Amino acid sequence: MGRVRMLPRAASGVRLADAVQIYLATLTVRNTRETYGAALDRLVADFGADSDVSLLGSEPDRVSGWFTFVWGGKSAKTFNIRLTALTSACGYWREQGWLAGDPLVRLRARPAPPDTSKALSRERVAQILGSGAPLRERVLWHLLYESSARAEEVLMLDVPDLDTANRCAVVTRKGGAREVVAWQTGTARLLPRLLAGRRSGPLFLTDRKARPSVAAGDIDPATGRARLSYRRAAELFENHTAGFDDGPYTLHQLRHSRLTHAAEDGASTPVLMKLSGHTSVRSLVKYARISDEGLRRYQAGSDPAARRR
Repeated sequence: MGRVRMLPRAASGVRLADAVQIYLATLTVRNTRETYGAALDRLVADFGADSDVSLLGSEPDRVSGWFTFVWGGKSAKTFNIRLTALTSACGYWREQGWLAGDPLVRLRARPAPPDTSKALSRERVAQILGSGAPLRERVLWHLLYESSARAEEVLMLDVPDLDTANRCAVVTRKGGAREVVAWQTGTARLLPRLLAGRRSGPLFLTDRKARPSVAAGDIDPATGRARLSYRRAAELFENHTAGFDDGPYTLHQLRHSRLTHAAEDGASTPVLMKLSGHTSVRSLVKYARISDEGLRRYQAGSDPAARRR
């Protein structure tokens, strides 16, 4: 395919190179910025730095053809990461009014092979939770990991559901059961900053005011903002973790990781079932498998020769 024909030079619009740099400057996580930058730099190189970014939306066939030529032969993981980078950038440009339409409308993420080792290492979890993500995301990720609750359960929390003094809340589990989940110091330190004195409405809110069609129960009366959706929360987490060598990750992996780490620390089956909300031991088994990291740590700690030394 070679170098594609450049788009017309920007006149009253925004240069593609400038649009890319402005978007990348909004990414606060270095890994994500570098990963997304690789895809966007290739876009600039092939379509021309002086091209008008607004014209990308008028030629989806050419953009999708270019994308498939460049990354179609790569793994599903690489293909999806590059597509996520461009999708996120195009979404930002549309919000700024620089781009109309979707130049990636012809493209779809590829199904990735199943990952049989979904638990993240403790070090990786610490990197994610300690990163410079926005406050809302950090609270959500801390709460998901520390409580091992499902993302859907946590996102449905309202402020009155919280018992901040006892570090717990009541969630609605699968099947409708109401159960308590508890969190630890990481969440407890961040939560008051997120609440900022709010006493009603959803715990996790969108950045913008809700549309008129949103149900009243999903709107914060004080700010007019809506409840954060699972789809948006998952997208933000995947974007944030795309820069890791084995990323991006899913919100579910925070839950999986916490249960695995608890099992490695010797948590009993009843405790693991309470943490997970499972009513069947069989359902719990896949989460309580010891990770490779846990196996290595156990072997090192129980090595009699090492203890003698």
